Amino acid sequence: MGDHTEAVQLDYDPQKISFEELLSIFWESHNPSASSFTRQYMNAVFYDNEEQHDKALASKADLETRIGKKVKTSIIPLKSFTLAEDYHQKYLLKNQSRLKNEMMQIYPHHQDFIDSTAVTRLNGYAGGYGTKEQMSEEVEQFGLSSEGRKALAHIVHN
Repeated sequence: MGDHTEAVQLDYDPQKISFEELLSIFWESHNPSASSFTRQYMNAVFYDNEEQHDKALASKADLETRIGKKVKTSIIPLKSFTLAEDYHQKYLLKNQSRLKNEMMQIYPHHQDFIDSTAVTRLNGYAGGYGTKEQMSEEVEQFGLSSEGRKALAHIVHN
């Protein structure tokens, strides 16, 4: 069990967000000066090429200067990526039956459900991420019924 690291793989459009911006979000989303106690839950940036490697190292050095502490987050090459088991995919959304069922009607094939940006966004909201303002700006894009929108509004508390 301890031969892997749980991670998120991001596909992004560099015309909309840069790798440096993603790194900035990443550094702010965890405690980079904390030690990782297990490989499974280690703090890490996985890079895919030398340009990403160099940018990750530079952002790590900048962060160390800003916080005045050693950053213990690892920066390591991506060797492979394996999706988590199906029952882990979009786990938080799967516990919101109204929203899950609506998305499964739109994306009846499991892989389409997993790959959907709308499903990913709803999973984030189900996990407590995102504000009512953000939800209001993007709810039209999800394809939800009025009941689905009510269910979403109910879980978005801030």
